[in-house]
Amino acid sequence: MRDQDLFLEQALKEQGLVQDDQLETVHAFASENEVDLVDALTGSKTLDGRMVALIRANICEVPFVDLNDYEPSFTNTRLLPNSFVERYHSYPLFMIDGVLTLAMDDPLNLEATDQARQLCRCEVDAVQCERQPLLALIARAYSMRQYEQEELQTDAILDPIADDASLTQPAVAAVKQLMSDAIEQDASDIHINPDENALHLRYRIDGVLQVKQGPPLSLHPAIVQRLKVMGRLDLTQTKRPQDGKFRFQHGDSQVDVRLSIVPTVCGENVVMRLLKSSHVITEFQELGIPVPIAVQIESLLQQPYGMLLVTGPTGSGKTTTLYTALSKLNDPSRNIMTIENPVEIRLPYVRQIQTHEEIGLTFATALRSILRQDPDVVLVGEIRDSETAKIAMQASLTGHLVLSTLHTNDASGAVDRLRDFGVPPFVINSALLGVVAQRLIRKICDACSQQEKPDEMTRKRFSLSSREGKFQKGKGCSRCGQTGYRGRIGIYELMTISAEIRALIDEGSSIEDIRQTAVAQGMRLMWQDGLDKARLGQTTLLEVSRAATIIDLQDAKKGLSRVSA
Repeated sequence: MRDQDLFLEQALKEQGLVQDDQLETVHAFASENEVDLVDALTGSKTLDGRMVALIRANICEVPFVDLNDYEPSFTNTRLLPNSFVERYHSYPLFMIDGVLTLAMDDPLNLEATDQARQLCRCEVDAVQCERQPLLALIARAYSMRQYEQEELQTDAILDPIADDASLTQPAVAAVKQLMSDAIEQDASDIHINPDENALHLRYRIDGVLQVKQGPPLSLHPAIVQRLKVMGRLDLTQTKRPQDGKFRFQHGDSQVDVRLSIVPTVCGENVVMRLLKSSHVITEFQELGIPVPIAVQIESLLQQPYGMLLVTGPTGSGKTTTLYTALSKLNDPSRNIMTIENPVEIRLPYVRQIQTHEEIGLTFATALRSILRQDPDVVLVGEIRDSETAKIAMQASLTGHLVLSTLHTNDASGAVDRLRDFGVPPFVINSALLGVVAQRLIRKICDACSQQEKPDEMTRKRFSLSSREGKFQKGKGCSRCGQTGYRGRIGIYELMTISAEIRALIDEGSSIEDIRQTAVAQGMRLMWQDGLDKARLGQTTLLEVSRAATIIDLQDAKKGLSRVSA
């Protein structure tokens, strides 16, 4: 056994972290798998890697560094060659005042630190880090560095279904790397933005764009060409926008990707939306829908015909809400058909249609056809034009339960949007059952949540008393990428179409009047639902302000004073 393993084993025993019988298991694992003590401890699940690294840092009398706090940097990879970092399991973290901080698996390896001094011609400070994250960081950073060094080959890009052999192509490998990273970080979108001096890579995580370390600008043309091949787009066309789609395999899961390429003065700008195929349909409450609203929605779904709308901006979770509703209606006794673009979630028994506008299969034409398929329930992915709106409303009047979405700011705004589409008031009154409006807001990270007291301006905005101070915020940690947030939850409002609201619609009353009446009848607005979730420590008041318009309910009774968030 190596000296460092003996020191580690002794320290673990002295601190009572392992017992003799556990060490026997560890030694057996090490012998059977031909690994050292560190890998045996983690591989046998006796200790986690972080705990082992902390103990080793104490033995070596060096600081411990959590590599989750660092993004790989091309600048840093220029400091030491690939052969060095792979041999000594070391990574150049940063250079400050002529001193290189070197993340190491074994900080006591004097040969490694001496060679690093010679290569960098500077002083070197070694720090301890966890082994597996270190190896992953080296692989990711130096593979990106490899792309920068290799000669670009844009005229020999391989087939879209790439295998390991295609990794010899820098662009193919770069695309695979950045997409894998985005999926592992649970990003919803990838933005590849060229400018005159750099290529910027950003991932949208929990609804917010975050800057990431990406490939060099010199690789941008080849990356765009590679993505065009994958999306089956025109490789020769660089002067007009193009949209495509493809499927990306990552581990055991498949991700559907919607690709958008737009020419800019600095080159072609790329945005990709990642759609995971393995959605899990949950209950309304698991989405964050308050129990009273969930009960009302389920009551509306029991109606034999009529229309239920879900409104909100792109990326607000409307599809998930609709499919949760659809799952409650889905049984062999009902014929359920959907029209979507794209089909994001698959359900048994449900007949799903993907629109193809290039061949004339639009929402409106598909809706006309499926009404001849004897459906009981129809889901229209989005009402985006007058023709679709009128056909969908007529379908809801002729014995079909219709579920669909609109892009409006709030629940009452759906009435105005239907008016804009030319739907007569009497049809809206006869067909519309209710409207759910929603937004997605970020949840506070459980790992770094701490108490905070709102400032005076925030208290006034939410009409909070001076004694109400039990709110939380995320301090920021490696688990949440120092943002203080991890995951998202919805905030909701539901407007049911009562007799009083029907009268206002029939009279052509303003949306403000309709909203006031709905509030007077008990509708709780989205910002109020968000405030409830902030009081429960699920999110912050700042997130609620960012996502929802806050309305002064006292002034609303007099004339509705709007406070823009």
